[in-house]
Amino acid sequence: MIKISYDIKIYRKQLEEILKENDTVVELGCHVGKTSEIISKTIKNGKLFALDNSPESIPKMNSLVKENKNIEFISGDVRLHDVLEQVVKKIDKCDVLSVDLGGGYHPDTTFKVYFIWASVLKPKTTLIRNRGLIDFVRSSETEEIIESKECWLESCGSEGIPPQIKEFELWSSKLNNNKKK
Repeated sequence: MIKISYDIKIYRKQLEEILKENDTVVELGCHVGKTSEIISKTIKNGKLFALDNSPESIPKMNSLVKENKNIEFISGDVRLHDVLEQVVKKIDKCDVLSVDLGGGYHPDTTFKVYFIWASVLKPKTTLIRNRGLIDFVRSSETEEIIESKECWLESCGSEGIPPQIKEFELWSSKLNNNKKK
């Protein structure tokens, strides 16, 4: 299941509803940890990998990590291959992928980040908070029926980053090789 929302209250409510106490969660865009705190309390026996590259996230998240032993904070840009590779090496599964990169801004970046991370991690459930993606989905119409039964796009398989997305030179195909090890 992939859920897209914009309202932060709806996003957090959806997280609380789907999270289980043993889940492994990857949260992209944790900022200062308000949602991370909710996730951590809900997944008492699980693990949260919270990522953000904003300077203001560092002191807040470091403090939250001290209070919650099931959180690991990574200060890094989720568009970078090395950051994804760091997470891939630390986890053996991803139950929930939570993506909140600016809420209403940059739907193209949010989708690309979701696409790459989900293609590699293959989460059971994905939640995305982004107004632009909702606008796109609600405004779209097609006669074709293409569905994914997973929380990553099955049509992309395990190909990782498609070569035609040239602006994502930060990514590399070696991610798929790491997952096989």
